[in-house]
Amino acid sequence: MTRSAIYLDHNASAPLLPEARAAMLAALDLVGNPSSVHGHGRALREVIETGRGQVAKLAGAERKQVVFTGSATEAITQAVVGGARALKVDRIVISAGEHAAVSKAAEATGLPVTLVGLDADGMIRTDEIAAALQQDGTALVAVHAVNNETGIIQPLARIEALVGPTPHYLFIDAVQAFGKLDLDFASRPADMMALSAHKIGGPVGIGALLVKSHADTVRLIPGGGQEQGRRGGTESASLVAGFGAAAEAFPQHYDAARVAKLTFQLMYRLRELDGAVVVFGEKAQRVGNVVDFAAPGLKNAVAMMGLDLMGISVSSGSACSSGKVGPSHVLAAMGVAPELADCALRVSLGWNSTEEDVSAFLQGFEQVLDRHRRRHGQAA
Repeated sequence: MTRSAIYLDHNASAPLLPEARAAMLAALDLVGNPSSVHGHGRALREVIETGRGQVAKLAGAERKQVVFTGSATEAITQAVVGGARALKVDRIVISAGEHAAVSKAAEATGLPVTLVGLDADGMIRTDEIAAALQQDGTALVAVHAVNNETGIIQPLARIEALVGPTPHYLFIDAVQAFGKLDLDFASRPADMMALSAHKIGGPVGIGALLVKSHADTVRLIPGGGQEQGRRGGTESASLVAGFGAAAEAFPQHYDAARVAKLTFQLMYRLRELDGAVVVFGEKAQRVGNVVDFAAPGLKNAVAMMGLDLMGISVSSGSACSSGKVGPSHVLAAMGVAPELADCALRVSLGWNSTEEDVSAFLQGFEQVLDRHRRRHGQAA
């Protein structure tokens, strides 16, 4: 088996779709600036507007609601930091399970931050959001649609029902939901929503912020008026083309039922290997491509190192933690004991995952588990 031959870390980044690669290469052959009015500029502008329409379609948004950014993190920061300023809110409300991009952006506003909890199943406590909305002043509520570690689908309908009829604002981090759930941005109460290209087989280095017209003053990078004045900086036609092509092609490549079946098989066979295996968020509704689990006593750093030596790539949670393997704030918020959280592994499948990949992972994990048991027995 060659190194990194088995890739099961799609929640970190999905492999580039062939359609995205082809669209990017075609765009790289074009020259000019998409803001120029001559023929070369207009050709690039057409590529960007085509990509905007493709992304809008998958997100259930209007074309004019799509603002391209340099990443999902930038889109999140624009929504939270730029939104706090432009919308003149008094405080930020986030959940304890948010991605660091959201929590760090909330801190960067300098405003009071209300942290609402997760229940034992990993669901955002909507009663705490309701209580937070009763406080004085206007709030920007920033929550995720699908948890990147556990795959748990959050109760957005309930949260939108709480925030929608009020003067408060709602931003949704939809990075892990994009392409897997119907977002229907144009018709739902959310004011803003962040997307990422490389989670659906598009290129790294581009994201998007979806914005309703009443929040269209939200800015982060003023620049030279690109993106209808909503995000400065010359757009990369190649990255936009790749993002758009991925958004168009992903539904044809990603068979949700097939991936969910593989995920269930993986979970079932893990328990056959070790009856003590714990699957986090098992009772909650999950997006269907993730198993976040722990074999008690087997540290995730040890397991990941052993698997990596076999060419099998999985993770311990979010990939955006400076390469560190450490305790998960998501699992801590769910009340998981630290010693069990230190054993957590995340296996995330995607558009090109196969039954052979799952079998190879299980064989590799069984070897790692057997070595751990033998060492434990010798120590005992």
